[in-house]
Order: sequence, then C-alpha cells, then structure tokens
Amino acid sequence: MRRWNGWGDTSIHMEVPPAGKGLLAEWVGEAAPVADIALPQYLEKVPESRLPEHPLCSADKKNRLDHAHGQSLPDWVAMRQGLLSTFPDVVAHPGGAEEVEEVLSFAEKNEALVIPYGGGTSVVGHLSVPKSDRPVISLSLERLNRLLSLDSANNLATFEAGVVGPDIEAQLRGHGYTLGHFPQSFEYSSLGGWVVTRSSGQQSMHYGRMDNLFAGGEMLTPTGRLTMPPLPASAAGPDLRQVVLGSEGRMGVITKVVCRVSALPQKDEFFGMFFPSFSHGMEAVREMARARLPLSMIRLSNAAETATNMALAGHETQMNLLKKYLSIRGLDRNEACMCLVGVIGRRSLAAQGKNAVLAIAKKRRGVYVGKPMGAAWEKKRFLAPYLRNSLWDAGYAVDTLETCVTWDKVAPVMQSVERAISGAMAREGEKAHVFTHLSHVYASGSSVYTTFIWRLADSPQKTLERWRAMKEAASAAIVEAGGTISHQHGVGEDHKPYLPAEKGELGMKLIRSLVKTADPDGRMNPGKLLD
Repeated sequence: MRRWNGWGDTSIHMEVPPAGKGLLAEWVGEAAPVADIALPQYLEKVPESRLPEHPLCSADKKNRLDHAHGQSLPDWVAMRQGLLSTFPDVVAHPGGAEEVEEVLSFAEKNEALVIPYGGGTSVVGHLSVPKSDRPVISLSLERLNRLLSLDSANNLATFEAGVVGPDIEAQLRGHGYTLGHFPQSFEYSSLGGWVVTRSSGQQSMHYGRMDNLFAGGEMLTPTGRLTMPPLPASAAGPDLRQVVLGSEGRMGVITKVVCRVSALPQKDEFFGMFFPSFSHGMEAVREMARARLPLSMIRLSNAAETATNMALAGHETQMNLLKKYLSIRGLDRNEACMCLVGVIGRRSLAAQGKNAVLAIAKKRRGVYVGKPMGAAWEKKRFLAPYLRNSLWDAGYAVDTLETCVTWDKVAPVMQSVERAISGAMAREGEKAHVFTHLSHVYASGSSVYTTFIWRLADSPQKTLERWRAMKEAASAAIVEAGGTISHQHGVGEDHKPYLPAEKGELGMKLIRSLVKTADPDGRMNPGKLLD
C-alpha cells in the first residue's frame, strides 16, 4: 500500500543507522520529531465537491487528498503537518484517450480547471491545486497503462501515457527490449510525466534522456488533438515534439507516447572507485565523458556526500575496512570521493570500456574497489527516497536541487550553491548539512545535484521559511553562474521565478503564445511553468 503522507510503499522502511544519527546530530544539531496530522483529521479538511456527478469522476475525500499534492518539500510539510488547504473537487479516472476527451469536455462545460496527474512524484510543485473560484479536476492517467504496440523492425514501442516505470520494463523485457529510463522515482513515476518534465534517467549516458527517447505520440488539448509521427528525423520546420517536451501539462494531456527502445544489453554492470579529491575525480570523469566509451552512467560524489553515504549505509564493519583500505592506498578519508561507473553493451565492448575507464582513473590516482559497491548501489538504487521518511520521523528535513553547467563552471557552481545554502541557514542561527554529486556527465559539462538536510522547526511555517531561504539563495547562485534552473526535475511552481533568466523576454513570450494557442481559457494546470 502506498503511503498517504510520505514516499513509497508502507511495507518498506530504510532505517537510519545509529552512527548516521550521531553524525547528523554533529553536523546540524540534535533534532526532535514533530507531530504529524492523522489521516481522519485531514479528511475532515476536504470540502464537498463543487462539481456534478460524472461516471468517470470520484468525489471520494481520500482520493482527492491523495491527488492534491506531489512530493516537493512544501508538499511534505503541508501533508505531514496539516497545511494543505486546497483539493481537487473530483478525481477523474479515464480508461483511454476517448474517455480523456470526455473528461476535458466535462471540464469545459463546467468551466473547471484540469491538473493532469501521472505518478504523483513531482518535487517542484507540479501538482499543487490552485485557490480558485473555478472547480478543479485532477485527471489521473493511472488506467492508461498498456503497451499498445511493439515495432521490433523499427525499435519503437507505443504506450499509453500513464504507464509507470516497472510496468514499462515488464512489458518490454518479455520481448527482449528495454526503454532504459531509470529516474530515482522509477517505481512510481509515469511515462507521460517523464515527457512533460524532460526527465533524465540514471543510465541516460547510454540510453539517452527523454528528449532522445520520445519519438512521437498524441496530446489532447482544449483546442484539439496534436499528433506527432515518430519520424527518425525531419527538417520540416520546428520539431513539435520539442514543444511538448517540458510542457508540464500546460498545453494538454499526453495520452499516447511512442518510444525508441533498445535490445537488452549483453552486459550491464556497475563498479566503484575512489579518488583522492574532487578535482582528481572531476578531471577523470570529464575525460571518460569525452572518450565516447560504452558507459551507461558516471556518478561522482564530493567528499561530503561520500562521507554521508558511508555513514548512512550501515554495515559499519565493512565501511571501516573500506576506510582502512583507502588509507593504505594513500587516500585521505576526509577528502576521498566515491565514483560509480556503469559499463554496458556487448561483452567485448563493455570489457574494453571498463579497461579504458580504469586506465583513465589510474592517471588521476583512482583506487578501484570493484563490483560489490556497484552491485550494492544497483540493489538500492530506487530506495534512497525512503530515507526521507526515516529522517523526517527523526526530526530532519531533506531536499535536493540540481543544475547543469559547462565543465569550467562545475566546481565553482557546486561550491557557490553549497555556500548559499549553508549561509542561508546560518542567518537563521541553524546549520544545514550539504553535499553534492555529478550524476549526468556530457562532453561539454555536467549536472550538479545537491542535497541538503536540516532540522525541522517547531512550527511548519518556520520549517517552510528555512527551506525557502535556502532554495532562493541556491537558485540565485545558479542563475548568477548561468546554469539551468533545472536539469531533470522540471519547473513547476518552485522554479518558475527563475525561468526568464534562462529563456529571456522573447523566449517567455514564445512559450506563452504556445500555451495560449493550445489552451486559450487557461484551463490546463494553471500556475505551473508560467503564471
């Protein structure tokens, strides 16, 4: 059963080891749990629906509560501590494109707003319900979950847009194929959600981002149906697929997605290494990225993240042995940086790629620690968000933010973002524990993904104030450095103020005109991406 006020399945729990709790207390201070509002109390807050009955729509209060938020930090504070005050009037559950059209007609007839809802995993405010005199429909795509066709001659698969990650892979792997898109939210996020947020998966270095995997499909808008044929390439004017990618539900509802799929690889393996410093590691991964090796992933943690991962991993005996081994090999345990690499493809090519990686690492004093670390990461690759539940229960909040910059800016941006977050909390008389990794590397640059942990305040409003101060300071540092405000999470509400810095005045006008053409009445997911 899925948690109503946290991440994931209620049967899965990631314990914070005692050593980890001790270090958190040292890093940010002793924390005390805060009281969460109980489900029955929350259901009392859900008002009666303002919409008439419809056979595809549910006014059930629990259903409406579940579809009133995503997984952003403000969402968490709201649902845990009772601040959520706006709810959809109904949740629509169409079973196909025709029924989606029926729901959109129902919305038009009743002058209702529509929020497309995939897996509910947004971390930047895509799913918040606006305060409005107009009623609101949350349009769930949960039942649109089928593989419609698999064209093995052309490596194309057509899915309904509500299908979630595990079901995509289950339906493809029986035929010997994979989409290869594995974001951390893989277990719950949907294909349509990946498209409209320009998602990037953990192994996108090999398979590509959604920009590359999205071959075509259909989107239903208030003004008609947009069909995008899955052409291998086209020079016939602007690519409308690029208009739909990143549209965040503002233009319409994607009902069908044609994906570029790949045959299952012979070899798909991860292994670990450590570098004596972040600069050594960054030079190595930059060379790996430029070498065009058969790699699926490179993930380099800075020293703070390396220490944090080792503290929260448990297995204290194994971690101590690892630290001793690194010390014997000449690495300072306080400066060492962990790096995970994935090789993929035909066995012979993957072996050559691994040898090339190890040769590059050796030049930068990298210490190879083998496949066990890679296997451990792969086993838990989708479980990290569960620590968010455990940390909250212990009195700590955790959030992330990310950007992407050219190689010359990677280290300065990482440092300025971390300083901005720590400085914002220092002004509050508090501390934040901040750490960063590079998880998507390119020939010309890298993503920079930062996590920060801090103590919950004695009131939800104060916790939100602290988060907002850190988020705004970090976002300003990103904008000042010329980085993108989002590499993989999208814009939603949280990043909206910073979008004009990247797009420019004319760029924003063009985006607004596209949205206005598809949705002239401003019905679709208002307040996200654009005001």
